[in-house]
Parts: sequence; structure tokens; C-alpha cells
Amino acid sequence: MTIKEYPQETLAAQPIGYWAREAAGLVIGGLRTALAVEDLTQPHWWALNHIAGAPGHWTRASLAAKLTPFDDQDTDFDAVFTDLASRGWTAETDGTLVLTDAGEAGRLRAHDRNAKVHTRMRTGVDDASYAATIDVLRRVVANLGGNGDLP
Repeated sequence: MTIKEYPQETLAAQPIGYWAREAAGLVIGGLRTALAVEDLTQPHWWALNHIAGAPGHWTRASLAAKLTPFDDQDTDFDAVFTDLASRGWTAETDGTLVLTDAGEAGRLRAHDRNAKVHTRMRTGVDDASYAATIDVLRRVVANLGGNGDLP
């Protein structure tokens, strides 16, 4: 891949909204495509990771409340949780969600697919530049009244 180089003053005059939206669309599209191979959506992925990160902590209602602010697809989280259970990927113990061995295996397969998207996205971008970009976007969000804290 080759990319044309521009002087700093030319880049500084670019509309951040255009580039942020373009990047977001491509990143999210790449991740959604990778997850679709496993017949998963982003909300499935979020649920799997939260359940794996805190087994026995999340109820359906508390996890749906946690994930809803990040959702742009008007997701029926109860349907997502039911789908994961019907696959045998999750179970409920005392009203809380846990991953089964099959669920952890599926989560790891999806993780590997997502990691490939992230590797491709980060090609030619060192950690310092990536971190600076995230920090700039956080500050733009905060300057415009949004929450600039990390999720």
C-alpha cells in the first residue's frame, strides 16, 4: 500500500469530521465483516467479551444497560443473549451470564478475526502516532461537550 504524503499545513486544514467518519465506517465495517463469518454482530461480540471479563457478574438487564450506549443498530439485547444461549455459548447461573467452553472458543475465533482487522488498520502507524490520534479525538469530543474519558 502506498499513500501520498502531504505537508503539515495541508493536513492541518483537513476536516476532521470527514476523516473521523471515513475511518469509523471502514473500521466498523471491517470488524462487522470479520464477525459475520461467525454469524455474530458487534453486540454479540461486546456481550461475549463482557461476560468473559467478569463471569457471573452480568445479568441480562445489567449487561444490556452497559452496552446500549455503544449501540448504533437499535439492538434487541435480549435477542442477542437468547441467540448466544441457543448456540450453547452462554449459560445463566443464579441469574448471571457465564460463557461455556463453546462460547469461549467462539469468542477466541472472533477475537482472532478482529485482531487481523486491527493489524491491517495499524499498518504503518506506530504506537505514539496512534495514541496521539486517540488523544486528539478524545479532546475534540470533550471540547464539543461529549465524554472524552476512555470507555
